[in-house]
Amino acid sequence: MDRTKEVATRADGALQREGRAPQIVLRPPTDIFEDAEGITLQMDVPGAARERLKLQVNRNQLDVEADARIDMPQDMEAVYADVRATHYQRTFALSSELDAERIEAALKDGVLTLRIPKRAELRPRKIEVR
Repeated sequence: MDRTKEVATRADGALQREGRAPQIVLRPPTDIFEDAEGITLQMDVPGAARERLKLQVNRNQLDVEADARIDMPQDMEAVYADVRATHYQRTFALSSELDAERIEAALKDGVLTLRIPKRAELRPRKIEVR
């Protein structure tokens, strides 16, 4: 049985240009829902604060990055950790029918919710008969 982890690393060339050692990056699990008005992404980013989120749209690509910070009480020391990386990164290709200018984002209880509406001219509309 092949045991794999959903962990990726940044491109080596990019890190070398930045002068840093390779960093383990977590690929957060994401649920994607579509309705007539657009799509909703719900991404698990536990430990990430609003100030540590970076959302960027470049042409038809949505980049999401977040840094998690888990504060330890002053008198305690971690002896074991399931999560060793604290950087989340995920990239999504956006369809041309989506309106990237109107993306809305909310973070609550470690879940990042992104709402990406469809462009108005491509949404289904009801035609009234007189």
